[in-house]
Amino acid sequence: MGHLPDDLLIPGGELIETHISWVLLHDDDVWKLKKPVALGFLDFSTVTKRRDACEAEVRLNQRLAPHVYRGFVPVTRDRHGHHRLGGPGEQVDWAVHMARLPAADRADLRLAANQLEAVDLTRVADRLARFHADARCDDETSRYGTIESISANVRENFEQTRETILDYLTPHQAAEIETWQREFLRRHADRFEERRHTGRIRDGHGDLRLEHIYLHKGEVTIIDCIEFNRRFRFADVAADIAFLAMDLAWHEHPDLAERFLADYARASDDFGFYPLIDFYESYRAFVRAKIAAWLAADTNLSTANRRHQAADARRYFLLALAAERRALLPPRVVAVGGVIAAGKSTVAEGIGAALAAPIVDADRTRKWLLGVAPTKPLHEAAWSGGYSPQNTAKVYAEILRRAEAVLNSGRPVILDASFRSTEARLAALQLAERYRVPFHFVECRVEPEVCRQRLRRRQREVGVSDGRLEIFDDFVARWQPVEELPGDQHTAIDSSLPLADNLETLRQRLGGWPSTQRTSGST
Repeated sequence: MGHLPDDLLIPGGELIETHISWVLLHDDDVWKLKKPVALGFLDFSTVTKRRDACEAEVRLNQRLAPHVYRGFVPVTRDRHGHHRLGGPGEQVDWAVHMARLPAADRADLRLAANQLEAVDLTRVADRLARFHADARCDDETSRYGTIESISANVRENFEQTRETILDYLTPHQAAEIETWQREFLRRHADRFEERRHTGRIRDGHGDLRLEHIYLHKGEVTIIDCIEFNRRFRFADVAADIAFLAMDLAWHEHPDLAERFLADYARASDDFGFYPLIDFYESYRAFVRAKIAAWLAADTNLSTANRRHQAADARRYFLLALAAERRALLPPRVVAVGGVIAAGKSTVAEGIGAALAAPIVDADRTRKWLLGVAPTKPLHEAAWSGGYSPQNTAKVYAEILRRAEAVLNSGRPVILDASFRSTEARLAALQLAERYRVPFHFVECRVEPEVCRQRLRRRQREVGVSDGRLEIFDDFVARWQPVEELPGDQHTAIDSSLPLADNLETLRQRLGGWPSTQRTSGST
């Protein structure tokens, strides 16, 4: 079908048109038809190719939206020339059949209504971390993570916008984006290669935008992954999460973008994406700009729609340009320590939320190194097994390695560990000095009996920490007082006080704190 037949339009329904699809919405159902187009990166030019694309769309989207994709149905034409979805007659095309999800659950609309909270994005990050962990990863997917493959995608973007980009940017701005992306690939080829060798190239989503995410009663459903070209779906997980981070920034919420990245890093135990995330955000913004520019030039669309697309194209191009110009907040290292149950993690969470910064914590890092789930208890004798001096040294080395990846992106990082020894604290300080960024150690203090009460409560809860009463006194006895840091790098707080009070104290001590704190988690 070269156009959508009028008799497929459902009375009372709605038609949404994209550059590659017609989408029919009605009551509880959605039908999506592929346009008969060949655009280089996709080919829907024949009925057979469109059928194959419908089958692939249903199969691939079962991964993140199993209850949404109901199958694919033929588009038929009867002897009177009437078209039907799944009716009798000659099969002339195919359509994907989906359940219609409530618009009120769509993430971009919730954000516009000021109803998208940080906790929602935490759930999205957790869901994506599980998805990526289970996603296909083999020699074939890995090929799409080579510097040659990534460079080809980037080169294609610039070639396909050569005749349109100057409608939206100055020649200098257009050249700056291209130069920066190409130079980034050249200078950091080793980082891309390391990601490939560590299994980070996965069969992902490929089009991870807010409008494809639905949140309902704590459940996360994500639709519309790329089905038509695996080179846009087989990619570094960083390319997937960069799409959503870029979209949040495009919607004028860079703070939520950074919070999402921080949540994903912790949920996936992958902090190695940080040095590449700005490149991928620029790349994703450029892709969206390219598509919007195409739609702005499509004479089949209404004048109003074309103007809207042109405005979007310019905005996306400018976002691609801005990605190289850091940062939301300047880089720094904040280490939060104290004895068992002194409230370290609560304080670290508060600082992380205020600074929109990732948290590298010892408990999760230790479990990751040992290959066990974060909530699996490791109740071994004190200073043995997973908590032996040798393993603890590995944990602190890994914490600093992860922190270094974050610093390489020009962002602040929060370290959450006991930092019981002078040696551990000095190692964190030396990392900050190596990157010439500020360092501060926040020591959480509280009366021992308060710690014991907290540990008694923990015995009835499922959590990440392995701290318990049996080892508390021994741990306190081995605590090395903080004498190696000057006063401007060390703040002791009473963690029995309200978190808001302690964060206000730290805001005054640390500096570089955003004027509007977002510790409540809402937008």
